[in-house]
Amino acid sequence: MHVSVRSLVVAVSAAGFLCAADRPAASKVTTSPKPAAVQAPNAAAFEKAVAPVLGSTCAQCHNSQLASGGFDAGPFLAPGSVVDQREGWEKILQKLRDGEMPPKGVPRSEAAIDTLGKYIQGELDRVDRNTKPDPGRVVAHRLNRNEYANTIRDLLSVDFRAQKDFPTDDSGEGFDNIGEILTISPVLMEKYVAAAERIASRALAADPLPKPIEVQYHAKDKRIRRVDASTIEATHRVEFDGEYTIRFGLPGERGQDAKPVQLGFWMDGRLLTTKMVETKPSGLVYFNPYSEEEIRLLLPEGDHVFRAGFINDDVVKSLAPRDFYNNKTNKFLDSMTFVGPFKPEKEPASRAKVLICNPNSGPCVDKIIANLAHHAYRRPVTKAEVASLSKFVGIAKAHGQSTEQGIQLALEAMLVSPNFLFRIEHDPNPTDPNAVHKISDVELASRLSYFLWSSMPDDELLGLAEAGKLRGPGVLDAQVKRLLDDPRSSALADNFAGQWLEIRNLDVVKPDPQRFPDWGPELREAMRTETRMFFDYILRENRPLTDFLNARYTFLNERMAKYYGIEGVKGPEFRKVDLTTDQRGGILSQASVLTVSSYPTRTSVVIRGKYILQEILGAPPPPPPADVPPLDEAAVGTSLSLRQQMEKHRSNSVCASCHSKMDPLGFGLENYDGIGKWRTLDGKFPVDSSGTLPNGKTFATPGEMRAVLTSQLPQFARCVIEKLMIYGLGRGIASYDRRAIDEISRKLAADGYPFQTAIYEIVKSTPFQMRRGESVTTDNQGPTEKQAKPKEVAQK
Repeated sequence: MHVSVRSLVVAVSAAGFLCAADRPAASKVTTSPKPAAVQAPNAAAFEKAVAPVLGSTCAQCHNSQLASGGFDAGPFLAPGSVVDQREGWEKILQKLRDGEMPPKGVPRSEAAIDTLGKYIQGELDRVDRNTKPDPGRVVAHRLNRNEYANTIRDLLSVDFRAQKDFPTDDSGEGFDNIGEILTISPVLMEKYVAAAERIASRALAADPLPKPIEVQYHAKDKRIRRVDASTIEATHRVEFDGEYTIRFGLPGERGQDAKPVQLGFWMDGRLLTTKMVETKPSGLVYFNPYSEEEIRLLLPEGDHVFRAGFINDDVVKSLAPRDFYNNKTNKFLDSMTFVGPFKPEKEPASRAKVLICNPNSGPCVDKIIANLAHHAYRRPVTKAEVASLSKFVGIAKAHGQSTEQGIQLALEAMLVSPNFLFRIEHDPNPTDPNAVHKISDVELASRLSYFLWSSMPDDELLGLAEAGKLRGPGVLDAQVKRLLDDPRSSALADNFAGQWLEIRNLDVVKPDPQRFPDWGPELREAMRTETRMFFDYILRENRPLTDFLNARYTFLNERMAKYYGIEGVKGPEFRKVDLTTDQRGGILSQASVLTVSSYPTRTSVVIRGKYILQEILGAPPPPPPADVPPLDEAAVGTSLSLRQQMEKHRSNSVCASCHSKMDPLGFGLENYDGIGKWRTLDGKFPVDSSGTLPNGKTFATPGEMRAVLTSQLPQFARCVIEKLMIYGLGRGIASYDRRAIDEISRKLAADGYPFQTAIYEIVKSTPFQMRRGESVTTDNQGPTEKQAKPKEVAQK
């Protein structure tokens, strides 16, 4: 009889956990404590600084009767508004600094605007100095799919594909790690239970492997996808962790003087091994020359994309397409066969992670379970917790199973525990729910590791935290540096940049193959790789934030270089390439960004303009009204250019308020088609990439537009800080966070805007280091919990 998590853990842990995770906690709400009273500014000084702009200029259009744009300046003419209407004042200042107000045609005094800006900023700083900091509150945070997979990898050395096995995580504030919306559904709980059982079994590797089987993928059966003349690809499910023999069929032969070629084998885009393959005739006389090559590798369980191909195969480049698959002129790949599983010669790393001592030695069982729980829960564990988990070993042995199987059962229980699935932070003083306190060093360690690695803290980080040394002089900075230098910080490129820059959407966009015949899986992956490596380079080399906007380099292989019209790049490997023209530079000229900000059939000035406002300048436009008429798609590029259609649309005064900001930025990218290829014609019309921004700045080319955006570096830097803070905290930004953001912005500017400075300063900031308690209120219906609503909830 096999005792499993389904019969024991679900009954004991999962049912109670599901109720606790889904049920609102009675009588608790998440609210911000009321700030202490702050004295309003001096009335005379306020009048002198504010009246010349807000009273004399703005109030002509923005008053209680007219209220253009839905804004009435009246409430802001009182000195107390600096305290009571802070959010509104910050919006006013931003519009003044961006040059959006006063609008074109209205007289403006730059000196008066500058005086107003400095005065109000100084008053806001004064309010901050006299107000107790509010770090905000982070709710219990369920591990999302990427965090779960990475944590399993680091905890047990098991490769688990949570992205394929679990439902898609909801997304809010632009990211899928926002604690308030990472809920638990019954379906997900069932997935957790099934995953725990399989992961624990794989980690112990104690179950016998089945008899090896052979699975072949052959070009004649159309089960192989030909990537190019030298490369084939197959999607194959590896049913069990183990060693496998992979055989490759190679028909044909080349000339007598043909040199060997290097055969590469990839899994999910990662090169696993290479082997030299002979291509010249063997000397044997037969009608259809054919040879096989084989390799033997340890492969992880799961669905994978395998690729085999010749690396830097110069011969095939010299062949005419008709000779690619001619047995007499070329040697090529046409099949891939998997044989296995076989028991590995070496003990799996996962087994060594679990069995840190001999489980048959008595006291060792508790030591093993304590070690697993310590790492799985990411904190010290109590004797009672260890004793509770050790009971599973006794239950298994009572049913005739081994000690190892009992440990496996205990591990299953850990993997469905809230202590594993959630990052939970505690209030040390429940009698004072509004109390602001530093989070513990152990909680800080998890915040830091999930920020930079999307995974659990390692032994060094957790050890420092448990010893109370993480906040010691220089220790936290040293740990940030160590985590950034570790390869696991590539999670920032995958999970932060992938969502900030919306590159994950490359998986779902479907450009029209008739309009864009270059589009395909290889181009899509090449686009993704360029942007991922570009971001990773800026991060690791601590480059200035200006590189995101207008870097004079990017990362290309031969395919992407040809796509961009850049010569001198050979081979499939991506490498840093200097840019010598202003056609490309920074993320806004990269094909990945340009593709995800287009429609399937054409470019979109509106989507691209909104993208820049939202992801670059941090000033997203409001949602469009419901009755916006669609463009005449048939006319685009034929009877009217896209610019002409958009100018016609913008003539509507209701639409102009937003489109006057979006459209010029979108037009600045019109030299790039719907998948990022450079063009000079929109159908039969010449492309016009010129534009004028609301602040009066003009540009005529994409390069000039990037220069204009670079001149707005402080605004871009603030946007990056806010995005990083949302991602790092796992919650949205609130008004009380602006104080910390202002301070980080000042330090970043003083350092010259290096990227890593933003990360270091966020980690040292009050919102990251501290936490507010949970306020208690009661309404007429009795105790309730109020959940904060995310600004945006979408399926990614």
